[in-house]
Amino acid sequence: MCGISGEARFDGRSPDAAAVTRMTEAMRSRGPDDEGLFADGWVTLGHRRLTIIDLSDAGGQPMVRDDLGLALVFNGCIYNYPELREELRRAGYAFHSTSDTEVILVAYAHWGERFVDHLVGMFAIGLVDRVRRRLILARDRLGIKPLYLAETPGRLRFASTLPALLRAGDVDTGIDPVALHHYLSWHSIVPAPRTVLRGVRKLPPATLRVIEADGRSREEVYWRPDYVREPADAGMDAADWRASIGDALRAAVRRRLVADVPVGVLLSGGLDSSLIVALLAEAGQQHLRTFSIGFDSRDGESGDEFHYSDLVARAYDTDHHRIRLADDDLVPAVRRAVLAMTEPMGSHDVVAFHLLSEQVAQHVKVAQSGQGADEVFAGYGYHQPLVEAPRHGAAETFAAAFFDRGHDELRRIVGPAYALEHDASRDLLTGHLAAPGAQTALDAVLRLDTHLMLPDDPVKRVDSMSMAWGLEVRTPFLDQDLVTLAAHCPPEHKVAQGGKGVLKEVAREVLPAEVIDRPKGYFPVPALRNVDGPVRELVAEALQAPAARERGLFRPEYVAHLLAEPDRAEAAAGSNKLWQLGLLELWLQTHDIR
Repeated sequence: MCGISGEARFDGRSPDAAAVTRMTEAMRSRGPDDEGLFADGWVTLGHRRLTIIDLSDAGGQPMVRDDLGLALVFNGCIYNYPELREELRRAGYAFHSTSDTEVILVAYAHWGERFVDHLVGMFAIGLVDRVRRRLILARDRLGIKPLYLAETPGRLRFASTLPALLRAGDVDTGIDPVALHHYLSWHSIVPAPRTVLRGVRKLPPATLRVIEADGRSREEVYWRPDYVREPADAGMDAADWRASIGDALRAAVRRRLVADVPVGVLLSGGLDSSLIVALLAEAGQQHLRTFSIGFDSRDGESGDEFHYSDLVARAYDTDHHRIRLADDDLVPAVRRAVLAMTEPMGSHDVVAFHLLSEQVAQHVKVAQSGQGADEVFAGYGYHQPLVEAPRHGAAETFAAAFFDRGHDELRRIVGPAYALEHDASRDLLTGHLAAPGAQTALDAVLRLDTHLMLPDDPVKRVDSMSMAWGLEVRTPFLDQDLVTLAAHCPPEHKVAQGGKGVLKEVAREVLPAEVIDRPKGYFPVPALRNVDGPVRELVAEALQAPAARERGLFRPEYVAHLLAEPDRAEAAAGSNKLWQLGLLELWLQTHDIR
């Protein structure tokens, strides 16, 4: 629901207020309704506001409570803020607004650093404890809201987007070879804390960082669910798990209705978004606004799933908006989407979400979406063989299904300055999967999917593209209580029925069977999936630009090979190497990174 920024100095100098102002202005689209700046000696905070809760000036930021000695900037939404507000009021605290922002301030005053344990929602927080001379940075449990950091001797800057940090200046924009390795290995994913730039990092999900005025800092991971079977659940059968998951999902959907403005739904026509619509209707929401997008078909591949989204819209009498766009809309949309990316994102879905968000933002400020269900409930094809895989075999099974390229191939692709001797991506994968707290191979991979990969692919994609239009998207399947419950659920209930079995059983109580038992679909954008026509010309231009040749990320002979004959089979599989490489260069050039 906003864009936040700030600078802390540890060398006795004052923060650069002009730099904070530039960062804040760079995020105008995330918060088109208002702006604010706060300076307190060694820390300056900036904020752009999207008004969702407490539309009055009393809810504005940076929010300062002189009586508590605290100041705060915050991006996101605390869904349980009414309950927390009442609890804190009973504890003797007064409130001067009806905003969730003030609840965070008072929660810190009451619980100290353990305030994050009480917050249910999505958030990135920058809080100044003026008495203890501390800066507290925190990110929500699933990494739904981003927080980027740029550190130099004597200074720390933070912002909701990486481009905002670039606008402030004095950032090391050299390419991080390890991040490049991840990007080219994992469908363009660069997990936290790295970004593709050496001088920018991101606070990992579920992390609290405390920075003292002298520059000392410490970090704590404050939430990490175990993917194991709990003794208390030993007697639960499939019906019990269906009931428990259903109850938790209903609570998650209701939580995400908290707002002082209408809430819509991004309805793709797939199981996940359709189930959200059905549960909202079950909860009494009438004439819910729903939105679907479609594109031109190509070579027999449909460019929309309107048949299914229309079916759901009719079944629940929603105020449905069909948005159809032509291929001619795509090339300018690619450029705008790249400009809006907080980091390079190689999925063709990102452009579709950018176009969808542009249209949806004309009708609502808040929408719910189905992101995260596949990661949490084992909805991908590579999850199936993991049920029988030994615990120590998880890495091999996952790598065979998910990796775009192996280490040896990467060494033949990237320029000499970026080639790594060690397989950084396999090392990170193996370490994460081998960590304690996961009972089976599938448990370990679902933990990897949900806590390492997901925040830097679908979650980041949706946040970047929606907030580019001042649209807040909420994801019920990433509710902390639902994710914890799903982590304890036996894997066989999740992979049943070809994946998401327990979720499909919940859906059978409220959705037509045609929506549940349909073939799995993806956001269809044939012109981007195939990288042809004007889109291919755009990609080729980026890869052949003088800046690309000077940077030398990729070996010229490999780029020439891809441009001469792109691999169509690869494109159809959703792992188009030409698009992935071109998108990275296009992002770097768009943000004038040299």
